[in-house]
Amino acid sequence: MDKKYDFQKSEKQLRIFWEENQIYKYGQGKERPVYSIDTPPPTVSGTLHIGHVFSYTQAEIIARFKRMQGYDVFYPLGFDDNGLPTERLVERDKKIRAGQLPRSQFRNICVETIETYETDFRGLFQKLGFSVDWDLSYQTVSSLSQKISQRSFLNLVKMKKAYRKESPVLWCTQCQTSIAQAELDTLELESSFHYLNFKTSLGDLLIATTRPELLYGCVCIFVHPQDERYHKFIGKMATVPLYDFEIPIMADEMVSMEKGTGAVMCATFGDSTDVSWYQTHQLPYKKIILPDGTISGEVPYIGGLEVNRARQRMVEELKSRDLLVRQEAVSHSVAVHERCGQAVEIIPSNQWYIDVLTEKDRFLKAADEISWHPAHMKKRYQIWVENLKWDWCISRQRYFGVPFPVWYCKECKEPIFAEEDQLPVNPLEEMPGKACSCGCTQFLPEEAVFDTWATSSVTPFINAGYGEDFDRSKEILPMGMRNQAHEIIRTWAFYTIVKSLYHTGEIPWKDIMISGFVLAKPGEKISKSKNNSSNSPLALIETYSADAIRYWAASNKLGTDTFFSEDEMKGSRRFLTKLYNAAKFTIMQLNDYEQKEEFDPETLLPIDRWMLERVSETTGVVKKLLDDFEIGQARHEIDDLFWRDFCDYYIEIVKERLYQPEKHGVRERYSGQYGLYYSLLGILKLYAVYTPFITEYIYQDFYRSHEEMLSIHQTIWERREANKIYLEFGEQVKELIGTVRKEKTEKQLSMKDEIPELIITSSKRFREFFKATKLDIQACTGAKKVMIRS
Repeated sequence: MDKKYDFQKSEKQLRIFWEENQIYKYGQGKERPVYSIDTPPPTVSGTLHIGHVFSYTQAEIIARFKRMQGYDVFYPLGFDDNGLPTERLVERDKKIRAGQLPRSQFRNICVETIETYETDFRGLFQKLGFSVDWDLSYQTVSSLSQKISQRSFLNLVKMKKAYRKESPVLWCTQCQTSIAQAELDTLELESSFHYLNFKTSLGDLLIATTRPELLYGCVCIFVHPQDERYHKFIGKMATVPLYDFEIPIMADEMVSMEKGTGAVMCATFGDSTDVSWYQTHQLPYKKIILPDGTISGEVPYIGGLEVNRARQRMVEELKSRDLLVRQEAVSHSVAVHERCGQAVEIIPSNQWYIDVLTEKDRFLKAADEISWHPAHMKKRYQIWVENLKWDWCISRQRYFGVPFPVWYCKECKEPIFAEEDQLPVNPLEEMPGKACSCGCTQFLPEEAVFDTWATSSVTPFINAGYGEDFDRSKEILPMGMRNQAHEIIRTWAFYTIVKSLYHTGEIPWKDIMISGFVLAKPGEKISKSKNNSSNSPLALIETYSADAIRYWAASNKLGTDTFFSEDEMKGSRRFLTKLYNAAKFTIMQLNDYEQKEEFDPETLLPIDRWMLERVSETTGVVKKLLDDFEIGQARHEIDDLFWRDFCDYYIEIVKERLYQPEKHGVRERYSGQYGLYYSLLGILKLYAVYTPFITEYIYQDFYRSHEEMLSIHQTIWERREANKIYLEFGEQVKELIGTVRKEKTEKQLSMKDEIPELIITSSKRFREFFKATKLDIQACTGAKKVMIRS
């Protein structure tokens, strides 16, 4: 081994070695059972940051672990490169606006842009040592993905689970598109209650509203049926201030008697409660807010103004006419679009939906059929499903996305759906292959595209080639694992479960592994859109090594958020140096080591057996933890084995025996060599899932000439129960040596200083073990004389 480990040279060489020898090639389950992983395709919306490294590395560790348990691991990594996030990236990078260019020209620019980003993404993951089979890679904008997405949609239409209707929809006025409930965030904003008197035949009815710009859209006033203050008003009419038209006063249990004055104006539409009342009570619709975020020109006083300016203008008008009773500062939650932070409006629009509300019980039951890691993340999913208020709106009024395979008849307006053999199809460029049932042959194309989640939700089917000639659904579905961040439980996890249940009747994966975030500051995650990460992953790899970053990424409890500082790399660097030096020392003692077929491991000295049993014990514990996806706790178990048992104790105990066979005996030296060989190999196998480069380097430098497998990553972890008697003996020896070390420290002696006599009190059970270890203990403690007594 080199005097010092050159990670920059070694990591590059080993990446080439893995690729040339197809170490991570998926074998289609021909020789081993399949373990399939549904990896999140990173969204092409900016540069990858340390947060991606953190979560993706945790999942990659599981892929390596499963491979070393004997599985044929199906491990793809795709790219989510269609839809609004990619559009916004291209607009930002190229300083253009999608709507100002021909769609085909904008699409070409998007394709060129994503190619550059995806090359960078792939390069980063490769430098991190990801054991991905890149032949399985995919793009959500590719022809295959489009075909499978469109096939999914058409099947849902046939099942009557996908439908189109004109109804109130969540709308982002900045992105100029409909959005789904799952794309909402909430912000706590400072606002004002504006108190207004609505005239009735029984006197004034005082109402507080935060949205006076919607006065012209008032269609009703609601009070709670049990609110005694307003019993007499129910069924009467009220006059809207400033506009002087009448609206009915009605009762509904959704009214909060404590909020405002307890009497609420319903306008079309201020919030989702207005929508519910509009639908339940069959109220009229009055157009106020337009798709571009301005007020309709038909609205007196404020027509044509942007919403916030219209609110200010309305307050001014009310004040000038002495119609504003008072104002009161309030803080309230406002729904905003997660992509841009713009406050969301609700407007009527013709959109495509997938029915999720009628199957909520089915989706809740599915949560119990999936193992959640950590377990408490299941509750987030359940709360989301229980609180769904809208069907899933899947159409977006955008440009770069998967087209709907739909046209509309010019005569009867009925939708015409593409045939299977037309997929993938772009209705803007192609026409249906048949006439409408009414006989008309002229059609209008659907111009909307799928919500990006409508494509991402079929990643298990894209991986399986669902419905294609090479369909491997039986091979990989349901998938073994889905890994993802906790923020997209309500989107990616939920939508994938929906699609899987509808299409196959089964859950999409058996386990779901939920990672935490890397935070830029308390409460703010590092994200591509905010560009709030100061640490470039590539620069960190160049400075500290991929192994160092991976070792750090495995330090946290699953599902918990963390901060990142370059100081974290000091611990990683210290570990890698320690592992390299320990391996170098071990291999120096094994220069003349040869595996003897006739050697019986039962004849090993007890302390050598202890070390091997500790490796077996730790392997069992780590396997159980990694089966539960607890990579942080598992790494700490390996660290304890390596730092304490192997380095602090075992190496120090056997050192003299290796150096001085003339004193200890040739057979005894071989026992120590055997113990070192297999304990280090076992430790390297355990660390291989965390730090693949340095463990492979050590394996290739020495073990490759002794072991059968070409790569350490093709080896299998040992599976056997550890012998407890040797484990107990080892703990006694550690306690003994630890006591001697403590005594020397307290007496300010060097660890090399001799002590005249060491008396060991042993039970009959371990007496022979201590006798066989006497010379090792004597050498390790510096004792001139060792006495063993009962």
